[in-house]
Amino acid sequence: MSGASALQIILACITGLLYPLCFPDFDLGVIAWVVLLPLHLALDQVPPRRAFWIGWLAGFVAFVGTMFWVVTAMHLYGKLPLALSYLFMALLAAYLGLYVAVYALALTWLRNTLPSLAFIGAPFLWVTLELARTYLLSGLPWDLIGYSQYRWLPAIQIADHTGVYGVSFVVVLVNAALAEVTLWGLSRFRGQLGRQVSSAPLAPFPWLTPAGAALGLAYTLLYGMTILNSGSEGDPSRTLRIGLVQANIDQAHKWDAAFLRETLDRYERLTTRAAEGVDLIIWPEAATPFLFEQETPYRAEVLELVRAHRLPLLLGSPALRYFPDGRPYLLNSAYLLSPDGEILGRYDKRHLVPFGEYIPLRPVLFFLDKLVEGIGDFKAGNSPTVLAFPDRSGSQPNDRQTRFGLAICYEVIFPHLVRESVNGGAEFMVTITNDAWFGNSVAPYQHFGMVVLRAVENRIAFARSANTGISGFIDPYGRILSATPIFEELFVTGRIPIGRKLTIYTEYGDVFAYTCVIITALLLLTARSWLRREARGKGRTGGRDNRSEHRGKRHA
Repeated sequence: MSGASALQIILACITGLLYPLCFPDFDLGVIAWVVLLPLHLALDQVPPRRAFWIGWLAGFVAFVGTMFWVVTAMHLYGKLPLALSYLFMALLAAYLGLYVAVYALALTWLRNTLPSLAFIGAPFLWVTLELARTYLLSGLPWDLIGYSQYRWLPAIQIADHTGVYGVSFVVVLVNAALAEVTLWGLSRFRGQLGRQVSSAPLAPFPWLTPAGAALGLAYTLLYGMTILNSGSEGDPSRTLRIGLVQANIDQAHKWDAAFLRETLDRYERLTTRAAEGVDLIIWPEAATPFLFEQETPYRAEVLELVRAHRLPLLLGSPALRYFPDGRPYLLNSAYLLSPDGEILGRYDKRHLVPFGEYIPLRPVLFFLDKLVEGIGDFKAGNSPTVLAFPDRSGSQPNDRQTRFGLAICYEVIFPHLVRESVNGGAEFMVTITNDAWFGNSVAPYQHFGMVVLRAVENRIAFARSANTGISGFIDPYGRILSATPIFEELFVTGRIPIGRKLTIYTEYGDVFAYTCVIITALLLLTARSWLRREARGKGRTGGRDNRSEHRGKRHA
């Protein structure tokens, strides 16, 4: 291996090692603004095919770091042997690394064909690939680079127009500008050293990308600070006080019949303590260790608890249904109960977790079992559902309904699912989850951090109830109003603003991201067209040279 190849591998690995540090629980979001710089330096003056493998290496290392919690989930709760759990995690990281590989390949190709536009095109290309990662093969938009800024509120307010992809765009644009300036400086230094043997002029300073990055970052921060200042003026006209229950049920005991009584007693005890002065109580995903509709005695106990406190209760519980041939299947559902103990509505989770709630390609992967226990695979719900309960804060009780949308667990990382609920009339959002199967890893923190961007995108408050944490509240500007520690039995109450103020993102969705796709396509088509013209030009020049040489030989 040559010294240059070794340096490229080291630089790619530096990017991969730094990438997980940008996200919770490390929370070094400032690193995100330079994390791609080593990768960009590694790609300098390499052919596209090698660039692909350098990019893949950086992506593989990065996603091993961010997705390592998969080993815990697969081994402890999926009952997969440890070696196979590591293999599965490595395969997942290898797949996700392909997106960075394609980025490196395309960027290198653009640098070879359209060098003046390559780096300014880098953020368009990156966002295109993040959008693809959101939808391809069921989608896995976990830890998109924009999420690294969830604590830097001025930097994420543009998400109300662009979604999280706009934050990613600015971060990558700054990375690209730093890389282009660094490479220009290195080439100028090498040029200065070589001027004794060459009189070629030095390359001019590449103004386009640095100027674009400076303007983009300045606009982002100015807009963010303006929004935050205006959003801090005055109190919202309507607020809601909510109680969240975090029962901290160990995943190993969750469906253990011997632990059912303890589980139910814990929820009843915490609910009683949280009920004073609140308008709604929320239990987490799959809170009941029984099927709510089927287990009559336990259902009656829950309904009695609701009637005793005269409060609406939202709880997660699987729903059992049957195919026409009699085979059973489950829905991952949430039920809203009225203060009188009536079922006001039910929401069925629409985006299921592969290998968590169903096994894709089951005829091939027959040896795997899903992480969530139950009868057969889960099936997805069909549509967004906005639930409603009587607003007790009005001057006339029960004359107004408070409406909210719901995202169960994994769904909250998909921007379009949340905006569909807000478009459907939700005045605040609830996300319920069981993060117990993540274990004591960074995943619960990563999961919680992504909710911040959903709140900003739609200017809507979130209440989050998690079995083992993190539970808490987030306001429409991404401020974390409260966040519980993980693996503690507790309840938390808080007041959030409610109401609807549709954003550009809520109304029009991923227009910004799809615009990036179009611009990326135009850049690639322009580069291809330029290569074809160059090839034709060389062909004509080569033909004239051959003919002239032939004529010269005949004259001699």
